[in-house]
Amino acid sequence: MSITVFERARIVDPSRGIDEVGTVIVDGRKIVAAGKAALNQGAPEGAAVVDCAGKAIIPGLFDGRVFIGEPGGEHRETIASASVAAAAGGVTSIVMMPDTDPVIDNVALVEFVLRTAKDTAIVNVFPAAAITKGLDGREMTEFGLLREAGAVAFTDGRHTIGSALVMRRALTYARDFGATIVHETQDADLASSGVMNEGLYASWLGLSGIPREAESIPLERDLALARLTRGSYHAAKISTAMAVDAVKRAKTDGATVTSGVSIHNLSLNENDVGEYRTFFRLTPPLRAEEDRLAMIEAVRDGTVDIIVSSHDPQDVDTKRLPFADAAAGAIGLETLLGAALRLYHNGDVPLLRLIETLSTAPAKLFGLAGGTLRPGAIADLALVDLDEPWIVSESGIRSRSKNTCFEGARLQGKVLQTLVAGRTVYSA
Repeated sequence: MSITVFERARIVDPSRGIDEVGTVIVDGRKIVAAGKAALNQGAPEGAAVVDCAGKAIIPGLFDGRVFIGEPGGEHRETIASASVAAAAGGVTSIVMMPDTDPVIDNVALVEFVLRTAKDTAIVNVFPAAAITKGLDGREMTEFGLLREAGAVAFTDGRHTIGSALVMRRALTYARDFGATIVHETQDADLASSGVMNEGLYASWLGLSGIPREAESIPLERDLALARLTRGSYHAAKISTAMAVDAVKRAKTDGATVTSGVSIHNLSLNENDVGEYRTFFRLTPPLRAEEDRLAMIEAVRDGTVDIIVSSHDPQDVDTKRLPFADAAAGAIGLETLLGAALRLYHNGDVPLLRLIETLSTAPAKLFGLAGGTLRPGAIADLALVDLDEPWIVSESGIRSRSKNTCFEGARLQGKVLQTLVAGRTVYSA
């Protein structure tokens, strides 16, 4: 077994509340030491020594919301290509959404994802199964069998379940199987033909708007049902101050509720749509600046538990269209950390809390290993230069699709090396 010693590293480990200079020792697949206590241990004979010179070592990021084309849309993204993009972004584990063709709503598809990931992926890939068959919002899938096959959560991906009865049953069944319901809320009738945040800017552009209430009304319903059923509920991507207030109330009431936010809704606002830039057509839409600031505060105070990339590859044919006709979604695996570190460099969110939302908290939410540098843990980690500036360019994107909101953006904080189970899967 090979041994690697990372010396003089800034070790940021939210699972132990540690932010200190020390040594990390990786022996084979596992971490055997991580912290300042390991400074004087010295390097074992034959070990490879890396002088980090103050660069940070963080637990590998755990991205809880990733859309992948395979099966059925391999031209947009395969499990293999998504894993390469993830590794370049310091992401060592991804939860894959069931929005594929066919939908991941049966045991055979869960097994297909796990088998394909084992054969082709260089990071950990965990499938989430559909709540309803075909994502149609009516007939529930076989939670017990899917859970046994390896589904880590249940979600209808981009789709919002309209029926309160179906959602109540889903929360009840998921509770009995120790699983979490992950739901993205957008009322289909209120959103209707809307394509961006409802407001003055949408009016100037002559585009139909999506009101904040389209998100908060189905969310309030779900939170009430979570209280009723005592099921575990995760609001997948909230984007408004109204939604933050609703989640905060539910948590205060003692409901088993968590929430996530897309990095896009933390980094950008409705003004970034500019003159009909379709790469900025997203779900939920980019909101007003006051909503973005409310989301940042919610990350800082713990109302929002995790930050996700919401990686959603779309090809040229679905993006080079009039804004109202373009597909919603943007890629995000490779820029997740760099964009998130803006919040740290701006002084908005402490580094320990930021890394917690990107690694430790999502691993815990899905009940999976990861998000820690604790001795004895699997060595999923990233070596990061927190201060190195870089510019996002289309030529440097590893994803099969290039629909990034950050093309040409100057980011600060670059991944230098990513390890999965002790094996280097990315090196800058």
